[in-house]
Amino acid sequence: MRWRTLLIQYCFLLVTCLLSALEAVPIDIDKTKVKNTQPVDSAKIEPPDTGLYYDEYLKQVIDVLETDNHFREKLQKADIEEIKSGRLSKELDLVSHHVRTKLDELKRQEVARLRMLIKAKLDSLQDMGIDHHALLKQFDHLNHLNPDKFESTDLDMLIKAATSDLEHYDKTRHEEFKKYEMMKEHERREYLKTLNEEKRKEEESKFEEMKKKHENHPKVNHPGSKDQLKEVWEETDGLDPNDFDPKTFFKLHDVNNDGFLDEQELEALFTKELEKVYDPKNEEDDMVEMEEERLRMREHVMNEVDANKDRLVTLEEFLKATEKKEFLEPDSWETLDQQQFFTEEELKEYENLISLQENELKKKADELQKQKEELQRQHDQLEAQKLEYHQVVQQMEQKKLQEIPPSGPGGESKF
Repeated sequence: MRWRTLLIQYCFLLVTCLLSALEAVPIDIDKTKVKNTQPVDSAKIEPPDTGLYYDEYLKQVIDVLETDNHFREKLQKADIEEIKSGRLSKELDLVSHHVRTKLDELKRQEVARLRMLIKAKLDSLQDMGIDHHALLKQFDHLNHLNPDKFESTDLDMLIKAATSDLEHYDKTRHEEFKKYEMMKEHERREYLKTLNEEKRKEEESKFEEMKKKHENHPKVNHPGSKDQLKEVWEETDGLDPNDFDPKTFFKLHDVNNDGFLDEQELEALFTKELEKVYDPKNEEDDMVEMEEERLRMREHVMNEVDANKDRLVTLEEFLKATEKKEFLEPDSWETLDQQQFFTEEELKEYENLISLQENELKKKADELQKQKEELQRQHDQLEAQKLEYHQVVQQMEQKKLQEIPPSGPGGESKF
């Protein structure tokens, strides 16, 4: 299972397994003094959702490869660069037939899923004549030229795609947050336009009051500083702040005991700081902003501590960071309420984009309405023709009945 951890060290969001080759640092911890300490069952630790559109496929491939003893043994000795470069993908040629069969089936299912997505998208655009082979080129996590077989090329492409996509994951989240804030401000201003002057002043006053209320919070410690970690040590772990020890702290918060502090374990350390600023019960506190603040804190600590940039913090890196001046005498931490998310120019550009999108949607809605009206007109016309046809048939039937001469007692015609 070490290969999973090595791969995910680089992909940094799928860390799930214990590294069998690593030895835990011998640290004596009096667990009786720590609040809410429960043993962690590594078998129950689920990898977090990476946010990738092929997340499920990635996890399934990893699970299947782990069942092959030869492949797992080879990768126990691998380093991150070997996995990243794709050299170890060649080992796929030596896995068992049973594993290859499972991988082939996974790839066929993924290709079928992608084709369904393409078809659904093009159907919504009323585009006919789909060239699936050409459109599959846009997906770079598998080899579209061979949709039925999982080869070493597929493993290489999957690793490289996940690596590249996850490296841009935080950037994408920041961009989405910025759009969220601009949309929030846009909607607020649009709402103000619907009010009379008196109501508008009331809303503006309430808005400023809420801002001040949100900004009135206790001082937030610099993430990763001694003060911040000691607060976690005392309030979360229930230990004496005078006994603070970085080694012990690291061991306590390495929840899955794999020898690293991963991103989820780091983000958990900031909960106490975030609670100073955000409360879900308060109208003035935005929980979306809280998660953005958590992300910023984690990024900051990673930049300060993670020396080899593998998105994991080792004990050595952690202890080295505690020797820096910034750990003991950090700068003040600026929370989101002290920052400007966007400029007026950016907001105006975003509003123009929204306006274009709304106009395009309105245009499509108008076209659909015209199509609906035309279909209704054709339907009414067909119904009228149908009614006219039935009337003609009835008239012809009545005319035939009138033209038949009356018969006598024996059935013969009277004429």
